[in-house]
Amino acid sequence: MNTNLLLGSAFLTGMVLHQPVSAQKKKMKEHKKPNVVFILADDLGYGDLSCYGQEKFITPHIDRLARNGMRFTQCYSGTTVSAPSRSCLLTGTHSGHTAIRGNMELEPEGQFPLPADSRTIFLDFQEAGYKTGAFGKWGLGFIGSTGDPAKQGIEQFFGYNCQLLAHSYYPDHLWENDKRIELTDNVESIPYGQGTYSQDLIHSKALDFLENVKDSQPFFMFYPTIIPHAELIVPEDSIIKKFRGKYPEKPYRGVDSGPAFRKGGYCSQLYPRATFAAMIYRLDMYVGQIVRKLKEKGMYENTIIIFASDNGPHKEGGADPDFFNSNGIWRGYKRDLYEGGIRVPMIISWPGHIQPGTETDFMCSFWDVMPTFREILNPKVSLKNMDGVSLLPLLEGRKGQKEHEYLYFEFMEMNGRQAVRKGSWKLVHMNIRGNKPYWELYNLASDPAEKHNLLEQYPDKVAELKGIMQNAHVDDLNWPLFKK
Repeated sequence: MNTNLLLGSAFLTGMVLHQPVSAQKKKMKEHKKPNVVFILADDLGYGDLSCYGQEKFITPHIDRLARNGMRFTQCYSGTTVSAPSRSCLLTGTHSGHTAIRGNMELEPEGQFPLPADSRTIFLDFQEAGYKTGAFGKWGLGFIGSTGDPAKQGIEQFFGYNCQLLAHSYYPDHLWENDKRIELTDNVESIPYGQGTYSQDLIHSKALDFLENVKDSQPFFMFYPTIIPHAELIVPEDSIIKKFRGKYPEKPYRGVDSGPAFRKGGYCSQLYPRATFAAMIYRLDMYVGQIVRKLKEKGMYENTIIIFASDNGPHKEGGADPDFFNSNGIWRGYKRDLYEGGIRVPMIISWPGHIQPGTETDFMCSFWDVMPTFREILNPKVSLKNMDGVSLLPLLEGRKGQKEHEYLYFEFMEMNGRQAVRKGSWKLVHMNIRGNKPYWELYNLASDPAEKHNLLEQYPDKVAELKGIMQNAHVDDLNWPLFKK
């Protein structure tokens, strides 16, 4: 593990110097429960932020979070697509154990639901006296099911219940708790894209949540935006004008009418590259407004802010991750278990606890988030029987940080895929249900781009990692990874 301070005076901007306080006030401050804001981007690649190497546009507000907190270089998502990755995040389980392992669509509107006995992070916060809210894409159970946000510990929800419908940024409706909110201007607007931009509306609801929380009650706000997922479109304002004409373009012909319109299809776009950059720039603006609201309310100093992405970059809807170098040096994209599909940016800011400008290569994953917050909420709580480890010692710069023996991933689609990483070694199992399943072995220390398959050279290492795979996967009848 290597934890370093980012160098240069520019990285120290935003540091807050605390004035001396009385011992009594200091003691009260130390025991005050921290607020939490978790911002989860959708299909944002490792290299899609300027603080992670993006050179074709900048993300100044997210970069400032990194300067004021800790930037992770070896963080892994739950897996390589939305629903199971979020299930890992919210339940502290890896994809061989988690309840949701694929993007299964169910009627009337939504995905396979979290079971009634799921223990989500929201329930932990509720039991600790927190107000909970979620604003954006849910995708873990339709309204009224066991996975309904209200049944999983979310007091206030606004956004998309169904991730398929979240392909559209100008939907005909959204959900506010169990109430369907009709967006009639989107249905009546001609052409498509001149009504209510969903992310602006959802963002305003999140800001309202922050405005209305009381200082006497801590809060946990989950902000799973759909930016920059798939459909490429933004309002005709100063942001898109900033980028249009900046890049060479190849127009994308999509779905602008018919059965798939607003139901999974992606709209046409004349300027896909400019629009992609504008969408991430808009998300960066949202992040800046959230931080400003926290400061206006006097809550910033006692708030943990996390920014991450649910998986690697996609290639749908006209997106061009190769042009933007969205996955950095890593091989693969969304739906791959190569590094590009699962290694994601993660930034954590926590004034007074995390040293500003810190960078760490500690190997961690989404299933570490829940045990981390469990330890923050109750330092004496047992963390046994969880797949993750608490990152609290790492965040606070203390000794005693527990490391993972291995990280395990699986993916149900494309005939089934598995991957396990132990130390610098990574084994990938492909086409599991196909006629010719195969294996690949990589050493990420010497070959981070996974170009050289070492399967034949290290049979003992292959056997060791195969054994880990076998033990890490637990069969689930709803999600058959192997042939039955």
